[in-house]
Amino acid sequence: MRQYELMTIHRPEISEAQYRDKVLELKEFLTNQGAVNQTVDPWGKRRFAYKIDHVSEGYYTVNRFESEPSTVDSLRRVLSLADDVLRHKVIRPEV
Repeated sequence: MRQYELMTIHRPEISEAQYRDKVLELKEFLTNQGAVNQTVDPWGKRRFAYKIDHVSEGYYTVNRFESEPSTVDSLRRVLSLADDVLRHKVIRPEV
């Protein structure tokens, strides 16, 4: 298993409660795929340096987890299809 770090930016139109639910859904998805969730760090609503799809702010979250590469492929597919996620990025941090 490899270590990964995922940053997501959710749309600002959703409420704080919906945002928390989306973060929990993402954590459950990773767990169901066999990933070991280490930490979830919700940053809350932040302003962007520039507009993304005519939006100037969003909810940031950083997840750190261990999983197989196939899980990350599934995760990327799910996040790219999610309407409430503006951007996402998965990296392998240096250990």
